[in-house]
Amino acid sequence: MLGELREKARARLDPVHWDYFEGGAGAETALAENLRAFARLALLPRVLRGAGPPDLAVRLPGAPAAGPVFVAPTAFHTLAHPEGERATARAAAAADAVMVTSMAATTAVADVAAAAREVRADAAVWFQMYLQPRAGVTEALVRRAEQAGCTALVVTADSPVFGRHSRDDRNDFHRLPPGHVTQNMLGLPGAPPGRPLDIAMSPELSWADLRRLRAATGLPVWVKGVLHPADARLAADEGAAGVIVSNHGGRQLDAVPAAVEALPAVAEAVGGRIPVLLDGGVRSGADVVAALALGAAAVGVGRPVLWGLAASGEAGVAQVLAELTGQARHVLTLCGARDCRDLTPDQVVPRGPEGMRRWR
Repeated sequence: MLGELREKARARLDPVHWDYFEGGAGAETALAENLRAFARLALLPRVLRGAGPPDLAVRLPGAPAAGPVFVAPTAFHTLAHPEGERATARAAAAADAVMVTSMAATTAVADVAAAAREVRADAAVWFQMYLQPRAGVTEALVRRAEQAGCTALVVTADSPVFGRHSRDDRNDFHRLPPGHVTQNMLGLPGAPPGRPLDIAMSPELSWADLRRLRAATGLPVWVKGVLHPADARLAADEGAAGVIVSNHGGRQLDAVPAAVEALPAVAEAVGGRIPVLLDGGVRSGADVVAALALGAAAVGVGRPVLWGLAASGEAGVAQVLAELTGQARHVLTLCGARDCRDLTPDQVVPRGPEGMRRWR
């Protein structure tokens, strides 16, 4: 089903915009490895456990009642569909999925949250942001997210500079076309009148900046883009609500491992002190369950949501989330799991004979 939506999206999107959504950094090795890494994994089910139908409820800081699949932050949804992030938010709310809306969204965070709460009064909308080096900008964004009713902040920490995207360079796609604006960047300190402030990246940002953010808000603060176990421990030490294992969908450093390959060491490093999420390469319910078994509390999907949005708007996003959640429920049942936590890392092995050697 996801493959069909992908082809419909490709047929309907401007080829330049398709390349923006689908592309990655450099030679796109990390992008491809996110998918290949899941394909190299197999699941070992447990049998005769009397588990009954699995409970898919997940409890996270900023989302006390959600499903195991969330909408990862991606930019520029109005390039995919005129309703943009509003349609995505409504579909996510209907599916009990956390919606992480991007700082670079083409719909203001207040409008995204309002759209979600048209469907569910308690819909969880999180705001993804890059810490900004210019004075007052980060705090202004935080206030907007709070006033919109967001229930958590997600700081993307893997971007001291912008990734280099060869497809965008080839297409000369470096600015939004007329009629599309990064709405959250309007009216900020230093922004030109009537125009958005550019999102700044800075290699000088540090854990001290995260501390200042935490001191400025009562919202849970997640750290996204964590791959090294030492950074996961630091995030826990610094009071982060949780970490998101992610290589930015293969859009930043092309030399990094697949997200799911980094997950076990990160989960071990935090030792249950804070929850661990994952995004990158999830394309099936089996992928969801493998990530849960390796230590993720929930998993995010980005590109498949955009395929659904481009193919059929809100209904397409709903279809993606229903498909992945339904598959995850089915696979959990086949694995003998009572819920999303009732899995162990030894239920995930490499495909091929080497994957079973430990049991001989």
